[in-house]
Amino acid sequence: MSEPTLADVIRDIYLERVSLLMRHEDVAQVITDYDINNAYQYIIAREQTHLSWLQHALLDLGAKLVGDPARGSTLSAKGDAWKSFAAEDASANARFVEKWRPKIETVSHARHKGMLKVILGEMLEHKRLFDQAAAGNRSLIGRSLEINDHTGDVMSSRWTGD
Repeated sequence: MSEPTLADVIRDIYLERVSLLMRHEDVAQVITDYDINNAYQYIIAREQTHLSWLQHALLDLGAKLVGDPARGSTLSAKGDAWKSFAAEDASANARFVEKWRPKIETVSHARHKGMLKVILGEMLEHKRLFDQAAAGNRSLIGRSLEINDHTGDVMSSRWTGD
């Protein structure tokens, strides 16, 4: 069996990252806490950036873009039950970094290696945020002033109207 090409590695990383992004989108749908939901939205935005980088790297290497994997099952949570999802997300990010870090260290293409290392570093930062969310820490991406207190919940349906 031949060694995987850099394009193969990036494609496989892309597919796993898309799966994690979809999971985080699904978890964000059940988190009603305003501040924790905002943290998930921040993470999702960064993950979308990572996916764009990976797609551009594939194109740079002359590889075809691949379709996204199937979305996981629908999640539901009542009350603080979403905290277990955040803990699972933290573990999944840690496993991803543990799996891919040794393979990325062998990449000889400096620009793509640097990009992949940035993605891993940000995934560890996201892991820390997921861990804090699971512990119930609401100040994940900063503290609001008292005059800007966010009482209440995130709307269960985000897109209303026509």
